[in-house]
Formats: sequence, structure tokens, C-alpha cells
Amino acid sequence: MSGDGDLWSVLVPVKRLSRAKTRLAVPEAIRAELALAMAIDTVCAVLATPAVAEVVVITDDDRAAPALEALGARIVADVPDAGLNPALRYGAGVAAGTRIAALSADLPALRTSDLDAILRLAASYRRSIVADHSGVGTTMLAARGLTDFQPSFGADSRAAHVRGGATDLTEDAGPTLRHDVDTVEGLDSARALGLGSATDRVLATAPKP
Repeated sequence: MSGDGDLWSVLVPVKRLSRAKTRLAVPEAIRAELALAMAIDTVCAVLATPAVAEVVVITDDDRAAPALEALGARIVADVPDAGLNPALRYGAGVAAGTRIAALSADLPALRTSDLDAILRLAASYRRSIVADHSGVGTTMLAARGLTDFQPSFGADSRAAHVRGGATDLTEDAGPTLRHDVDTVEGLDSARALGLGSATDRVLATAPKP
């Protein structure tokens, strides 16, 4: 059995829903609902992962916070309010564990087995990443200690993280950990892998564009 020191604190940043997924060409009336549903499915998968001790959701959204807290996540306000990387650094600073991973909130097909396997592998490296399905972005950044947690999310984040010394574990990562959703094409790819129940429900009742 793993001790608490072998487990991970996973940070999941969630934008204000009114500003989320602006590139996703779905009816405006359901865009916020879809963003929240994807976050719910992501957080549910993370909470069920054996290698995870806690899920810390960093958000200022009045709907997302109670919905994700009800699942068992710990909610932390975005105190810096200065963008994604400062929010993640703040969240890492208040996390309970020493092993810290940041994970995208838009992984609606995420399987617990994929996340568990990569976190156990990441424990062998000071800092590591998993790229998104495009190979350009990053869906997960993991660090064995707070000083090694150095997020560089943004344009070409995969390359930025690797330049910063992160080991790229993408080839070892399961597909559900790589399929974040920013576009309809990304949503279709995630659907092919099998969506979580919250996202599936929203899409099933969504009006057609």
C-alpha cells in the first residue's frame, strides 16, 4: 500500500464559465454548460485515481466551485488573478502533498487507469509532462516537489516545458489523457474515446447549431 507521501495533489484550473471554450463552435447557450460538464468529468476521473491524494480546483466561478466541491474536490480561489501559470503556482503552494501535478480541466474522456499509470511513472522524474493530441500543448505537468513545479502553459507549452527541463512522457501516456477539447474536432475525437457521463448528458440535450 502506498503512503500519503507517494500520492499526488492534482491541480485543476477552471476558468470562469462565461469565458471558457470560446473556440468551441457549439450553440452559445450550452457552451458554459459544456465547459462545466467537462470539468466535472475530469475531476471525477482524477478523484477516482488511486495515485491521487487530493484534487485542488483553482477557480473563481460561482457555479463551478460548488459543483466541483460537491464531488470531493478542494476549492481554492485564484488569488493572484494574473493568468494560468500564477494561478497554478498559487495552487501548488497551498496543496497538501509534495508531489504536484497540474491537469487540464477539459479532458472529458479521461480514464482513471491512464492517469494512474502516468502519475506512477512521473514519480521517477523531477518534472515531467504529457502533450495534448496536437503535440503542441500540455495536458499534464507533474513535479515531485514544489521547487520543481514550474508551469509554462501558453503558446507552444510542450516545447517550453521541455526547454525548462521537463521529461516528456507523452509516448507512455494513454490517449484519454491527451485529448483535451478546444474545438468541435477535439470534441469529436474525445467522443470516439468515450465521454464522461456529464459531458454526454449535455450533448444529448443540446440544441443543434
